[in-house]
Amino acid sequence: MTRTSTKITLSGEHRTDQPSFYCYIVQCVDGSYYTGWSTDPRRREKCHNSGKGARYTSTRRPVTLVYVEPQPDRSTAMKREATIKHMTRQRKQKLIEQSQGTSEDA
Repeated sequence: MTRTSTKITLSGEHRTDQPSFYCYIVQCVDGSYYTGWSTDPRRREKCHNSGKGARYTSTRRPVTLVYVEPQPDRSTAMKREATIKHMTRQRKQKLIEQSQGTSEDA
């Protein structure tokens, strides 16, 4: 069974075609990656850049959102976050490249 979530757009209309949870990767100013999950990755990026995000990113600002992956629910987003966090740097780079359509393997 496929689950859909309901979101309210800025205009107030309800949308069921948009996921409510996302797994994301930000690239820190030192080139390192930080992986997390959020209901709003752009808002979370701003939070990281204001120094109120994760402790890891607070000393590595600014960060840039480089990867976003929609998830059907919070549990799946958290599990995917854990999976990505255990990936090697090279595997994360490949994931980012494939999402941006710049990988030779994509």
